[in-house]
Amino acid sequence: MADPDNIEERLKRLLVERLFLKIAPAAMSSSAPLLEAFGLDSVQLLEFVVGIEDEFQISLEGTDFSLSSFRTLADVAGFVRGRLGA
Repeated sequence: MADPDNIEERLKRLLVERLFLKIAPAAMSSSAPLLEAFGLDSVQLLEFVVGIEDEFQISLEGTDFSLSSFRTLADVAGFVRGRLGA
């Protein structure tokens, strides 16, 4: 099971590495809107979701996905914690 204390850090690293963003993970704000702050489009968001599934060994169905859960890294971390029961 993932350590709930480092989920946001893992998500930041995943976002940068998987989408080849030109920003250091440590410089990313957990409260910044993903789409606007990092210029993500729908394809990149889908790639991020696939990365989350791989990184945290969880499976997301279409009905699990809600844009409100993916507005910020803090939202995504909360979603992942919920899926992991952490």
